[in-house]
Amino acid sequence: MQQSNLRVARIAAHINPPNLQMVEEDLGLERVNCRAKGASSGFKVAILGAAGGIGQPLAMLMKMNPLVSLLHLYDVVNAPGVTADISHMDTSAVVRGFLGQQQLEDALIGMDLVIIPAGVPRKPGMTRDDLFNINAGIVKTLCEAIAKCCPKAIVNIISNPVNSTVPIAAEVFKKAGVFDPKRVLGVTMLDVVRANTFVAEIMGLDPREVDVPVVGGHAGVTILPLLSQVKPLCSFTQKEIDYLTDRIQNGGTEVVEAKAGAGSATLSMAYAAVKFADACLRALRGDAAVVHCAYVASAVTELPFFASKVRLGRNGVEEIYPLGPLNDYERAGLEKAKKELAGSIQKGVSFVKK
Repeated sequence: MQQSNLRVARIAAHINPPNLQMVEEDLGLERVNCRAKGASSGFKVAILGAAGGIGQPLAMLMKMNPLVSLLHLYDVVNAPGVTADISHMDTSAVVRGFLGQQQLEDALIGMDLVIIPAGVPRKPGMTRDDLFNINAGIVKTLCEAIAKCCPKAIVNIISNPVNSTVPIAAEVFKKAGVFDPKRVLGVTMLDVVRANTFVAEIMGLDPREVDVPVVGGHAGVTILPLLSQVKPLCSFTQKEIDYLTDRIQNGGTEVVEAKAGAGSATLSMAYAAVKFADACLRALRGDAAVVHCAYVASAVTELPFFASKVRLGRNGVEEIYPLGPLNDYERAGLEKAKKELAGSIQKGVSFVKK
């Protein structure tokens, strides 16, 4: 009987956070720390906003990642259901769920990587700035808990508007005395994923073999694809450049309108977020030459934050690469991007300092 009770307690431990009383006391069961037999010695990852449109597919894909040994799923609603569902997948990562503000700190203790897709999605007619007032407060609250519970974690910020939420996170960490610019990264990977896909369509290539640097920020004109630096080397007409630039910059709007009020780019965003999270984990493991675009504290331009290619390592961002040679079209686009980006950055900084 005792062995049977122990096994039941272990199963419960997959699904529920450590501070919950999970089993009936009259059964004499107690929660135990749970590790699935054969689980890999990987990294501890938390997803904040795991029950949302991005969070759910993101959680599923992270459960499939062999570099993840422990996956914490936090949200203010529906976290237990998502956790129960994903915990049934026969991969080695142990999954635990955390529900509500009172369990936020438990979700974060000891984490190596924290991914933040929390917040409200875009709806038709909304800009990323329309999201600001709601999502800014959410990101601020979550980052205050990160600063307290896992200040050394790598933080991947997805919550829009990324151009403002990354500066918000930085200011929160500065206030707490734990800001490390190498460890706070805005996820712009979806812009790169889209650029690779759209260029591949035009050129008749396999998108997995295309690499388009996308710099600047993560909204509208701040998204600047450097089509002159595409690998493999491609030659575009001006009409193709205009088409590709516009489609890459407005890819999010394309999905919002196509879903007609039923959501935003959740599935492709989850895919891109996992692609970037996997790069961060490989870099934490010590893999060499892990290079991707990300929106980070940067001296590449006169702005304090900017997206460009960075090399990831055990401490987060190890190196930030210069933009490289730009043509006249890209230089003009860069000036537009910087003007828009400056206001978004200041908006984020002011939100925390007010």
